Amino acid sequence: MPFGLLTVLIFFPALGALALLLLRADDHLWIRRFAMLISVIEFIFSLLLLAKVPVSAKGYSLDEFHTWIHIPPINYHVGVDGLSMFLVILTAFLTPISILASWSSINHRVKEFFIMMLMLEVGVVGVFLSLDLFLFFLFWEVMLIPMAFLIGIWGHDRRIYAAVKFVIYTMAGSILMLVGIIWLYHATGTFDLPRIQEVLASDLNLVDQRGEMLLFLAFFVAFAIKVPLFPLHTWLPDAHVEAPTAGSVMLAGILLKMGTYGMMRFCLPLFPDSAHRAAPYIAVLAIIGIIYGALVAMVQPNLKKLVAYSSVSHLGFVVLGIFAFQNISMQGAVYQMLAHGISTGALFLLVGMLYDRKHTFEISEYGGLGTPMPKLAAFFLFAALSSLGLPILNGFVGEYLILLGTYQTHWQWASWAALGVILSACYLLWSYQRVFFGEITHEKNKTLPDVSARERWILVTMAIVTLWMGVGSAYITRRTAVSSQTVIDQVNPERLYEGTAPAAAPPANGAHASVLAPGLVKKISMERRALR
Repeated sequence: MPFGLLTVLIFFPALGALALLLLRADDHLWIRRFAMLISVIEFIFSLLLLAKVPVSAKGYSLDEFHTWIHIPPINYHVGVDGLSMFLVILTAFLTPISILASWSSINHRVKEFFIMMLMLEVGVVGVFLSLDLFLFFLFWEVMLIPMAFLIGIWGHDRRIYAAVKFVIYTMAGSILMLVGIIWLYHATGTFDLPRIQEVLASDLNLVDQRGEMLLFLAFFVAFAIKVPLFPLHTWLPDAHVEAPTAGSVMLAGILLKMGTYGMMRFCLPLFPDSAHRAAPYIAVLAIIGIIYGALVAMVQPNLKKLVAYSSVSHLGFVVLGIFAFQNISMQGAVYQMLAHGISTGALFLLVGMLYDRKHTFEISEYGGLGTPMPKLAAFFLFAALSSLGLPILNGFVGEYLILLGTYQTHWQWASWAALGVILSACYLLWSYQRVFFGEITHEKNKTLPDVSARERWILVTMAIVTLWMGVGSAYITRRTAVSSQTVIDQVNPERLYEGTAPAAAPPANGAHASVLAPGLVKKISMERRALR
């Protein structure tokens, strides 16, 4: 079989988008049904990864390698591991949820809207599975186009401004990343990620210290813009507020994770020395983002912008966990990416449902909605408690692991970051109080309808996943432990000589990389740093 499951996962939504072109533009019901069918089938395909990727597998599974362009040597190389598997599943899960959420709110250019949704899924899944740097960059740019259209065509009043700002910021980062990719190709003679890692590890003089730092920054800035890391976050609130509900869900739930995934996949393994030198500064920016995002969210009069700034705060935790260089914090970062996609995605869905009824995001226009809308109020409280990190819900696990792993490295970092947990409870519970408690101050609010059957299906599904992730977190961490440890070993090679593996990473086949000859890896690492 020339192409396998990963190729199907990448291009099946593209075939669905192509088939949508054949449907009549005015046949809205069948367009929605067909898009929903394609996205559900894609989600079922993504679940096959759980069976086909071994729990303790090292390296990449389900590799597909096909020659594409001979000169320069660009290949179709895709693979999956514990870091990317659940991000692909999250993408495939949120896409049908977003389509269902747009069932009645999108009434113009319906066919084009769902084509953009499916093509967005193509770009994001391709990013998570690509092992060729040129292929990765190609899918990175494919993702940009449909997201810009979703904001610019189906967004709110200032949609053009938000779409242009999103494109400019993302393209600025993409240019830097492209320069880094071309530089790496000229240094190593290949675009293939595993091969680049081998070449950089074997030839210590290939890139000098200054060159490595410049390469690290080229990739890191591109990913930091996408996260977005403070102070590169200013495009996010505008994009979220102006995007349609489905766009906000996909943006917060998936697209922001492409930045943190890129840091784990490229910045740490390819440039370990530069990652260590930059880590204190990046940690400071992450902590500032955690506290700043929470404080700004607390004073927002706009409910959707409040949720948008909460993403700046929560993704700061992820960046901090990555650059703490601990297996526990790395697993926490992966878990927090998934948990944030579900909890914040649910919050944006709920805010979108409120907007469909009131056509405003201003908190002052609400108040007392718990009386006419008790079911929506209950789901909103559940999602808010998940986002603020209530134990047994998914938000708690990721933040706890990040803080625990960070504390082992720098207790000061963990102490400052813990303020974000406290502040998140403040802004989420206060906003909930203003929206759903108290007297109804606007007469129209007394007759607002509660959740419909379609909305109930969406919210119940999100609530079940939220609770399952909080209770059954071991199912995920068991499958991300080895991949997390691999990244840690690549960025901290001196740890391998210690003789015992961290407890959080289960051994594969009864052994671990730490059984290497004592002192050998330490010597190599010291020589590498001395040469640079």
